[in-house]
Amino acid sequence: MLKVKSPYHQRLIKEIPLVGKEAVEKALSIAYDLFTDQSKWIPAYERIAILERTISIMNTRVEELTKQAALEGGKPYRDSKVEVLRAINGVKLAAEHISQIKGEQIPMGITKSSENRLAFTTREPIGVVASISAFNHPLNLIIHQTVTAFAAGCPVIIKPALTTPLSCLTFMDILEEAGIPKGWCQAIVCENEASELLVVDERVNYFSFIGSSKVGWYLRSKLSPGTRCALEHGGAAPVIVEPDADFSSMLPSLLQGGFYHAGQVCVSVQRVFVHESICDSLSSQLAEGAKKLIVGDPLDEKTDVGPLILPREVDRVEIWVNEAIQGGAKLLCGGQRISDTCYAPTVLLDPPPEARVSNLEIFGPVVCIYSYSDRDEAINLANSLNVHFQAAVFTNDINVALDTVKKLNATAVMINDHTAFRVDWMPFGGRDTSGIGMGGIPYSIHEMTREKLIVIKNYKL
Repeated sequence: MLKVKSPYHQRLIKEIPLVGKEAVEKALSIAYDLFTDQSKWIPAYERIAILERTISIMNTRVEELTKQAALEGGKPYRDSKVEVLRAINGVKLAAEHISQIKGEQIPMGITKSSENRLAFTTREPIGVVASISAFNHPLNLIIHQTVTAFAAGCPVIIKPALTTPLSCLTFMDILEEAGIPKGWCQAIVCENEASELLVVDERVNYFSFIGSSKVGWYLRSKLSPGTRCALEHGGAAPVIVEPDADFSSMLPSLLQGGFYHAGQVCVSVQRVFVHESICDSLSSQLAEGAKKLIVGDPLDEKTDVGPLILPREVDRVEIWVNEAIQGGAKLLCGGQRISDTCYAPTVLLDPPPEARVSNLEIFGPVVCIYSYSDRDEAINLANSLNVHFQAAVFTNDINVALDTVKKLNATAVMINDHTAFRVDWMPFGGRDTSGIGMGGIPYSIHEMTREKLIVIKNYKL
C-alpha cells in the first residue's frame, strides 16, 4: 500500500494500493486494443461532448479539488485554486482544439510528373500515449498529459507522482462520470520498476515525461524504436536586470517568480543578474519583501509559501545554502529551516559560481543575486549552464530588451515579467538538457497526432 502524506504536517491522508507489472501489462493491452481496432475510436464530436461534461463537473467541485491539491502537494490554497481553474480551462482549450486537428492541401501540377493529381494531408492519432507526471502541479499536469491525448484521439495511460496521486485519481473519476469509454484514460499507481514497462513497450507510440533530467533522459534511452517523446525537465532560470528597470512592478514579479510554490517550479526565478548601479538597492528590497512572506499551512488562505514536498528536500536546500554562504555568498534573508518541512524564503547575494545554488536547479525557496557591469558578460553567465528553459529581462529600453532576448539561450524570454509566467495555450518546454518537445495544450495535441498524405491520380477539376 502507498501511504500518501501531507507534505506540511506529514500526516497520513490516505492509503491506496500500489499495482505491479501485471497491471501495467493489462493497461497496455487495453489501450493497444482500443487503438488498433478503429471501430472503437471515438468520433470528434463525442470527444468534445465528453470534455464539455468534464468541464461542467469540475466547475461544481472547485473547492474540493483545490483543497485536495493543496493538502497532498503543499502548494498554498490561493495558488492551488488558480491551478484548479487553469486545469478547467485546459480541458476547455483541448475541447476547442479538436476542431483544429486538420491537414492541408499539397500543390500538384507544378511539374509535368505531378499533373492531374490532387494531394492533401490528414492528421491521425499517433497511437497509445504513456505519461509519467510530476508532483508540483498535481492536477494541471495530469490535464496536460491526458486530456491532450484524448483530444487527439489517443488512448492514454498516466502514472502520477507517488507523492501526489490523489488529484489524478479524482480526475479519473470525473472523466468516468463524464462518460469517457472504459480504457481510454487509465491511471497506474506503481513503483518505478513497473512504470518503466510503459516506456520500453513497443505498443507505446508517444511518451510524455515531466520530472528530473536524470530520469527523463534515462527513460528516453529505453524507448522502443519509433516511439516519439516529450521530456520536460528543469532549469535554473536567469533574469537580467538593467539600470532603468521599474522597481515598482519588478519587485513583486520577482518575489512571485522566485517563491511561488516554495520555488518548486521548473522555471522559478533562480539567478538574478543585476547591474551594479542598482544591485544593492534591488537586493535589499527583494530581501525585505521575502521576509514578509507568510510560510506555513497550505490550507490557510493567508499562506504565501508552503512546505517542500519531502523533508529530505529541506535538508538538501539547507546544505546547498550553507555551502554557498561558506563559499562567500552574503545572506540577505532566510537561510534557515522553519520546520522539518518548511524552509524560509532566502535571498543570497553573489554566491560563488562553483556553488550548487549557482549551477544546479535549486527547486526550493532560494533566489540568488549577482552584480554585473557589462550586460553581455551577464548574458554569457546566464547561458553558461547546460539547462535552458525560460528567462527574463527587465528594462524600459526596447532595443536593449530585444537584443537581450536574441542573445539569451532559452525557449522563452519574458520582458518585464518573471520567468515562471505561463498560460496553457502557449508553447512551453526546455531545450538542451532541459527537455525535448513542446508542451502547451494545442502543441501537445499536435505532437500526439501524425500526418498522412493522400494522392489521387488522374484527378481533374
